Order: sequence, then C-alpha cells, then structure tokens
Amino acid sequence: MIRSLSTAISGLRGNQIKLDVIGNNIANVNTVAFKKSQVRFEDLLSQTLQGATAPMIRGGMNPSQVGMGMRVSSSMSTHYQGPIQNTDWETDLAIEGAGYFIVSDGREHFYTRDGSFGQDASGHLVNVNGLRLMGWAGAGDISGAELVPLHIPLGEQAVARATSQISFAGNLDVRQAADEQYSYEQYIYDSLGRCYFVEFTFTPAEDSNSWLCAVSSEDLAIGPGDPGTAVELGELHFTAEGNLDPANSTITNLTAAPGGAAPIEITLSFLGCTQLAAASNILVREQNGFPTGELISFEIGRSGAITGSYSNGMIEDIGQIPLAFFTNPEGLIREGGNLFQSTSNSGEARRGLPGTEGRGLLRSSSLEMSNADIAVEFTELITTSRAFQANTRVVTTSDEILMEVINMKR
Repeated sequence: MIRSLSTAISGLRGNQIKLDVIGNNIANVNTVAFKKSQVRFEDLLSQTLQGATAPMIRGGMNPSQVGMGMRVSSSMSTHYQGPIQNTDWETDLAIEGAGYFIVSDGREHFYTRDGSFGQDASGHLVNVNGLRLMGWAGAGDISGAELVPLHIPLGEQAVARATSQISFAGNLDVRQAADEQYSYEQYIYDSLGRCYFVEFTFTPAEDSNSWLCAVSSEDLAIGPGDPGTAVELGELHFTAEGNLDPANSTITNLTAAPGGAAPIEITLSFLGCTQLAAASNILVREQNGFPTGELISFEIGRSGAITGSYSNGMIEDIGQIPLAFFTNPEGLIREGGNLFQSTSNSGEARRGLPGTEGRGLLRSSSLEMSNADIAVEFTELITTSRAFQANTRVVTTSDEILMEVINMKR
C-alpha cells in the first residue's frame, strides 16, 4: 500500500472534525452568549529517507523526509466578547468585559455568559433552564460570604426605618413677647414604622438672643416624662446678626422608648434657623425615617447591586450579583445549555464584584450575542470543504495507481 492513502485519510479525518466544528458555530450564530470554537492542525509524523550530513570534503546534505499525514492538535473555544443587544427585560444582563455569572442547580455551580434571567414563582432569579443565579444578600463587597440564590421578594418584603435626624429651617421672631410661644407639629417614626406626632415649642428666654426649646407628644413618652408632658431639650442662642450660634446653643437629642420597638434617638439640627424681626415660621426642612412599605420595583446597577424601591419611598440594596474570573477561560469545559465548568487548566474561579480585578461591568436590559461571525464561518467552510475534496482526490488517485500496479501482470 502506498503512503499517500493513509496520509489522505488523516487529512479527511482532520477536515471532517473541522467541518463539524464549523457547522456547530454556524448553528449557534444566534445563540445568546455562544463562544465559537476553532480547530488547529499539526503534522502527524515524517519518515526519514536520508539523514543530514555535515560538510567535509564535499558539501553537507539536508535530511530527506516524507510526511505521513496530519491530526487535530486542538479544538478550543474563543471567549472574546460578542456584540451586545438591547432587550425589553430588566432582568436580562450582559457583561461588558471579562467574567461569568454563577448559577446553580442546587448541587453544583456552573458558569455562564448568558444573562437571560427572569423570576420564578418564588421570586428567585433563574435562567431559561431554571438554574438559580447565585450572589450575596445585602450590599457591598462581601466576597467572603457564602453564595446564596438571589431572591427579589416583590410585594412580599416590608421594611420601615426609624427617624434619627431632623433638620429645621426658618425664623424666630425677635419681637415676640416673653410669654408668647411658637409651636410646630411634626411626625416621627419608630423602627416598626409606627407614626407619632410630636410638638416642638419655642419660647423666648430672658436673654433676648435665646430661645428655649421643648417637645411633647400625646401618644409617646419623650425622655423621662409621660405622654403629654413637655420635655425641655435646651436653649438656642443667636448672634447679634440673627444667625444661630452653635457654640453657645445647648440642644440635646430627642429620646423616646416606644413599646416593642428600638429606642428612638433623634439628632436635631437648627443650623438653618435665624432670629430676625419677621414672623416666626420654623419648619422641618429635612427628616429621615419611613413608615412600613412593600417592595414594588427593583433595578440592577452596573456594579451588580440590586436596588429595591419601596412604596414608602425607601431605596435599599437587597442583593449583589458577583462575577467569576478565570485566568485561562479557554480552559473551561462546556456542559451544554450555555454553561461551563472549571478544569485544572482554567484555574479556580475568583469571585468578586463587577468592575474589580479585571471583571467587567453589567448592563441591564441587554444580552450578549454569539461571537461567531457567519461571514468568517462560511469562508472557513469553503476552504475546509475544498481541503476535504482535495484529500478525497488523493485517495482516488492512489487507488488508480494501485490499480495500475495490479494490472501490470496482465
């Protein structure tokens, strides 16, 4: 048998594998976040007909070798980013840069660039196959914490925030008589979201540039007093120009102990107040604290923070999406369903916040498309099919030569 037959067969096998890979790339040209594969060839071995000789009296001679075919050296995935396309779903996520989402089937973790996520009946973020997106509950870089399925409890979770700061602004009338008072009623919240109305009373002191401040509430015991009892908070002192003199003012915090809730301690600020010959009009300029509210919407930021908006106006981070980074992403092994798993050559997954340590940023309402270029794939298809055809011609020609050898006896 002549060597060209086995050589051509090795070429047929190698180009058949490349055709299979190209066909898979073309089939997945519209698959979300698909990473195309490329085939590389290498020569198989060579038969040495004559070795090399060193130059002596005559000149040296180069070795003479005959190649014995080829084989596939590698079929590797190319993990460069595909184009990003906008969608109408806020839970669709694309990674701009390196990194992989972490999903789980409840037993093991997988890695994917496919950000086609949605919510299931329990409120968990899942992909199209039901695998749950893993992350951290809460906010910030908590990479040391255990990964948990990300849960967005729309209409379920209720939160409240106690009032801890009140800032006042306005004027106290310097013309007001010593026996006159100016009162202002305001509401505050405890840690359970219950609302209490409190009344602040301002009375001119004997010093014409000072005012006494007291507070009372009919349904809440302020400080050591009983409900309805006014408690002195201190004295406001103003300069000759009518501006507040913080150094000489002695206002203490408003404290209360509502039943069943955490103790209330409110810092009062009067930096925006004046004492001028104008009507008294002090009011609350800024106050924190909220009543009970339900989660009504959420959004996912570039850094992976899931921010919830509540019906009471509160905005809080309710979760954090991490990304996994691999030193050698080409070393990942495909598991189907746009999933990958780590191998000994990919390195261990390094988890962290998007935008840190080489990881990309997230873009919501977007998806990464396949990085397979159909024009390139069709060009490869043409060249590979021609190479396959040429190897079949070698087989045919070798067969004809063998037939001639057989017919020599005739």
